[in-house]
Amino acid sequence: MSHDALFQLGMDSVVLNTAQKEETVAPQPVLAVCEDKDHFIEKDGVLCAGSHLIVDLFEAERLDDLPYIQKTLVKCVEEAGATLLHIHLHPFEPNGGVSGVAVLAESHISIHSWPERGYAALDIFMCGDAKPELCIDVLRQAFAPGRMEVQELLRGRSA
Repeated sequence: MSHDALFQLGMDSVVLNTAQKEETVAPQPVLAVCEDKDHFIEKDGVLCAGSHLIVDLFEAERLDDLPYIQKTLVKCVEEAGATLLHIHLHPFEPNGGVSGVAVLAESHISIHSWPERGYAALDIFMCGDAKPELCIDVLRQAFAPGRMEVQELLRGRSA
């Protein structure tokens, strides 16, 4: 990609490393959603677009293991009863950090890891019948954090 093209994308200061390998899962077709259902949920008596969990892992393990992170995100999707559309993960060198997203029919799960600090930041946002809270135990078992903080935001409360 040319420098001019990167500049137009707002990425003129980014240096692309072609030696890094990204992992992806092929996109999956999804059946059309029923037109009379907007997938808003009711949680704790509040009508909202969905539950957005902000998850911080501290003193966590295997945060540089890209195939393992992919497997863990897939397990989160399965446990939550969500529909995986696509996963895109990118490794960073030299520290081995990983950034990526699992795109779901119900929204997304994203991860950004700093293995040198034992820290990972995850966002888990799901609407409809999916249960994002079921991802918490999957993450706890997979990364064995010494400490885990979870905050929940109910998105779209006024929509």
